[in-house]
Amino acid sequence: MGRWDKIIAARRENVLAALRAIREQKLRSFLTCLGIIIGVATVIVMVSLIQGFNQSFVAQFQSFGATLVQFQKYEDRFGGGGPPPEEERLRPVLTLDDADAIRRYAWCIAFVSPERWYSNNLDVRFRANRTNNATIGGVTHSYPDANNHFVQSGRFFSAGEELHSDQVVVIGIGIVEALFPTVDPLGQEISINGRPFRVVGVFEKKGGFLDQGSDQQMVIPIGVFDRIWPDVQRTYGCVIATIPKKPEWVNLAIEQGTQILRERRGLRFNQPNNFAIRTPDRTIRMFRQVTGGVSAAMVVIAGISLIIGGVGVMNIMLMNVTQRTREIGVRRALGARQTDIRQQFQTEAITLSVAGGATGVAVGLAISKLVGVVSPFPTSISLPAIVAGLIVSGLVGFFFGTYPAYKAARLDPIEALRYE
Repeated sequence: MGRWDKIIAARRENVLAALRAIREQKLRSFLTCLGIIIGVATVIVMVSLIQGFNQSFVAQFQSFGATLVQFQKYEDRFGGGGPPPEEERLRPVLTLDDADAIRRYAWCIAFVSPERWYSNNLDVRFRANRTNNATIGGVTHSYPDANNHFVQSGRFFSAGEELHSDQVVVIGIGIVEALFPTVDPLGQEISINGRPFRVVGVFEKKGGFLDQGSDQQMVIPIGVFDRIWPDVQRTYGCVIATIPKKPEWVNLAIEQGTQILRERRGLRFNQPNNFAIRTPDRTIRMFRQVTGGVSAAMVVIAGISLIIGGVGVMNIMLMNVTQRTREIGVRRALGARQTDIRQQFQTEAITLSVAGGATGVAVGLAISKLVGVVSPFPTSISLPAIVAGLIVSGLVGFFFGTYPAYKAARLDPIEALRYE
């Protein structure tokens, strides 16, 4: 038998001995590894939730087209809460005239869609059915092309209906499911805050983030919107959605739209923009920064659990050294070296930790699956997170098992044989 064969055989025997010890003392092993189980399970659940959020968020924004460029009053923010800063509140609103100027002078932009949105205290009804989970927009007939948001049945309202402020509405599939579970919605009249609107079209299904996406939207001509919610025009103005004529002209569209708005607002070259620019890439990047911060906080919590678990492993291994002192003396008397004893106990500590890590992975996967089934939160299993959890748990066992292993290896063989 070669040198490597002897090393592999010795390690295999150490691992099998550790597994036998775990099997014989299940409760003690479980309590020892509890911190590692919690830490690894927390990492798995956290990563699956964050990755699921990211994938859902990215898919939703990309569904509106990677070339969408929006000009708006307020900056995007996630998880910040509270009112916007005073500087943003004091900004002048974007107007329909601003949108018209971009349409006329930004030669690289194909479609321009001024939009106003409202969702507070919105009551939408059809006969006995109702939904209060809707968002309504006042838009122009250019909305579908500028937002890559087309109807799947019926039609969008025409320029003539927009001009005459007809009370027509195009609704998302989520509103159809709430109000028209058994009825064709086209041609039906719904009530929006007590006002009648005729359904002329249904948007294609897009999917949404936590059910608050485009499937819960409905749009009406912007003139009708301004009559019903005039405060939106005064306070928030409008969002101006644009699409460049070529995908590679996104930056040019931003540059031209920015220059037009700066000139209309009389901004000097050294003054910052008093409006915000939103693109899918920028929004996704901001969202990932927020989820990255959440991930970092969860990693710290998981790290604390792993340290606690590591201390438990070290304590149980010190107890094993004490309980097996005579065994260590016998092995030393039969020719075992200090290295053999050290490797034996270190392997046992690593095996115990990896077993706890594997249990934590199983628990984390089960919780992630359960969350994905019973809640609206999207989850996505991450293979790198599983591998990382097992590797980290092994490193915890190696680190915290080193001191007990060295203590066992340094026992005096004669004293160990005398130990009772």
